[in-house]
Amino acid sequence: MKKNVWKKLLLSSLIVSMSLMTLAGCGSKSSSSSSSSSTAGGTEMKGDIKVWIDTEHIAAIKSQVKKFEKANPKIHVTVKSGSSADAMKDVSKDPSKAADVFMMPHDQIGQMAEAGLLYPVGKKDVATMKKNDIQSAVDGVTYKGKVYGFPYGVESQVLYYNKSKLSAEDVTNWDTMTSKGKLGTNFGDAGANYIFAPLFLSNGDQIYGSNGENLKGTNINNDKGVQVLQWIAKQKQNSGVVQTSDAALSNLQSGKIDAFLSGPWSKSDVKKALGKNMAVAPYPTVNFGNGDTQMKAFLGVKVYGVNQQTKSPVASIALAKYLSNEATQKVEFEKNGVVPTNKTAQALPEVQKDETAKSVLQMSDANHTVVMPKLPEIISFWPPMDSLINDTYKGKIKPAQYQDKLNKFVKDTSKKAN
Repeated sequence: MKKNVWKKLLLSSLIVSMSLMTLAGCGSKSSSSSSSSSTAGGTEMKGDIKVWIDTEHIAAIKSQVKKFEKANPKIHVTVKSGSSADAMKDVSKDPSKAADVFMMPHDQIGQMAEAGLLYPVGKKDVATMKKNDIQSAVDGVTYKGKVYGFPYGVESQVLYYNKSKLSAEDVTNWDTMTSKGKLGTNFGDAGANYIFAPLFLSNGDQIYGSNGENLKGTNINNDKGVQVLQWIAKQKQNSGVVQTSDAALSNLQSGKIDAFLSGPWSKSDVKKALGKNMAVAPYPTVNFGNGDTQMKAFLGVKVYGVNQQTKSPVASIALAKYLSNEATQKVEFEKNGVVPTNKTAQALPEVQKDETAKSVLQMSDANHTVVMPKLPEIISFWPPMDSLINDTYKGKIKPAQYQDKLNKFVKDTSKKAN
């Protein structure tokens, strides 16, 4: 997720949280037992439906929509520009007037499902999804045992680096990389939470439990959590770690830094900055004091959700399935660089030979990433995590305060949303 979009998403989450909780009582009681397969039984595929698509995806998706309409002549689809990052906010304004199908990030599923805004996926389609898509993508669209969307892309942070300055071996370990080159980071700025909160997971702790749905499951206020804060504080004195924030790309081009952490959305810009010297790799290992361990990132899943209040559920579900199928994922990769969740699409030669896509796929396993938590209370997690990382890095939080700060963080982020 692009950095500015990520910030926008966090803000949107905070703004709409109260309205979503209000809407929760208004959701259809039948949603928990609805099934696309049972609904479709004996029902003709027809209807006028609307889909919200991120602007940069419209050209690619329109061609697929035309194919869908040709195969389903009694369904008419209107494609409108929308913002996947704002799905919660936009749908909750007036679900009856919102799109029938819309792009969204998986971490909004908890809030939207609790508010009765998402049409659940039927058992037959879930079985197909489990067969065709990678497990982490299925996990991303699953909330409290039910599936609430169709995954079409996966993304995580990766390591971009200048291969004329650093070797493939150098970037496998944080200490080696930062001793031989300079890594651009944002420890001291807004957005550090998204990149560096998974450090706690890297050291064996949990955030909202093993599946990201346990409100009382955050346990970073222990010795391992203290080790992470100690490690973050040390990076301020590490000459190979450079605070770059929004200047990362220009600093990469000028040679001020040799590597930085970002996602597939930065691929084109890094290519412009480094040209033939661009290289991509999974995250390095880090050492918090107990030996090298794999540095982890959050995994994000791109999803098509179906509006619980759609007047054409059969047609809407059929469209969401079509826009997340293998063929459409292939088009999305070719046109927009979206890394597929479909196993067959992932095996395509053009995907496998793409260095960024290959690194994202390596990152998508459980050893490298943790699926972003999606319970509604995640909105209370981001601001204090940013402050915890920023202030530790800047030295505003002293070592003697680490335990107390962690205790407060866990207490404050484990409260039930009102």
